[in-house]
Amino acid sequence: MNEVLKKIILATLALGLGMGAALADDALLKPFVLASKGAGTVADKAGVAKTALQANGFTIVGSYSPYPETTIIVVTNDEMKSTAAKSEHGGFGAAQRVSVTKVGNDVQVSYTNPTYMAGGYRMAGDLPQTSEKLKAALGKVEEFGAKGLSTSKLRKYHYMFGMEYFDEPVPLAEYGSYEEAVKAVEANLAAGKGGCTKVYRVDVTGKKESVFGVAMKGGDKYMDDKYIMGIIDFGDLKGSAHLPYEMLVTGNKVIALYGRFRIALNYPDLKMAGANSFMKIMESPEAIKKALTAAAGGKE
Repeated sequence: MNEVLKKIILATLALGLGMGAALADDALLKPFVLASKGAGTVADKAGVAKTALQANGFTIVGSYSPYPETTIIVVTNDEMKSTAAKSEHGGFGAAQRVSVTKVGNDVQVSYTNPTYMAGGYRMAGDLPQTSEKLKAALGKVEEFGAKGLSTSKLRKYHYMFGMEYFDEPVPLAEYGSYEEAVKAVEANLAAGKGGCTKVYRVDVTGKKESVFGVAMKGGDKYMDDKYIMGIIDFGDLKGSAHLPYEMLVTGNKVIALYGRFRIALNYPDLKMAGANSFMKIMESPEAIKKALTAAAGGKE
């Protein structure tokens, strides 16, 4: 074998090994983590979860029941808030959501996968401490909710051609200052504008940016939490921690992630057509936009 051919073969083998290592490092991630499943009541399991979360350094910033036999608990910590400050619109990832859902005779305790969400929201880190502390507080049986996406795909995710990316948010309203924007959003949510009410608020560390979690319930079924989840959350393991939806006050602007991104990020394997599909909630992205615009104090 001549030296040139030998070098080509060795270089090819090295490239192949390097690609294999890269693929191994870029493991497939899923949006939700099942912490536990077993007998009990939603109220009891939620109480135990809250105690465990606080014991592991989390601050509980809000909790609500979007529909019967389901409680959502929203938490933050220093890692989430400081990491959120390091990237554009990182505030969307300044909180994680925990769900307690009765399914048949069992109660499922699940939570959003911090690594998955950090990738989808293009954050400056993948929140390793948050992942470990959620596991310590609640447990980890398995990840679920999708076949899985790599971090590289999550960081440039959109559902399909022509649909929005993370960096194409919906402009909802604009004010003279950050302080004025926050005050207006607080007042509008307290008044239930657009069928939206406040679940939580998290202020990003060292930055004029705040994320609001919003419960949605109203006359238009297509923006209603219960209606939407009744269509898309049909698996045996429930993705209740998809809720609540967010609005972000960043500087003097109020924005939200467009529905075709925000819903698809948590349900990337949902089919386009069929009984439980995006076609069944085709009107929802615009209905959500309309509701959040009213809550932000903007104009259609």
